[in-house]
Amino acid sequence: MSEFFLGAALFLCFLMLFSLYRGIFGPTVLDRLVGVNAIGSKTVVLLLLIGLIYGRVEMFVDIALAYAFLNFIAVLAASRYFHKRKGLYEESGLE
Repeated sequence: MSEFFLGAALFLCFLMLFSLYRGIFGPTVLDRLVGVNAIGSKTVVLLLLIGLIYGRVEMFVDIALAYAFLNFIAVLAASRYFHKRKGLYEESGLE
């Protein structure tokens, strides 16, 4: 069963590359925020899979919950900052 969880974790890491691409090359700030939030959400699942692989789920659940909380607060703070700045829906000015 450990091989299944390892395969699922590797597949999840592969899927995180798409979110990483959106987080780096997103045309707007909102796309970048969504990409970073998707990476954070997938990292929570990855932490739980690592806990299942090592047989220490109770420890990794605590770590995953703390990481999910920090990810949620960071995305809320960034979106509030860009909303106040009126730059949430504009294209990036990196030309």
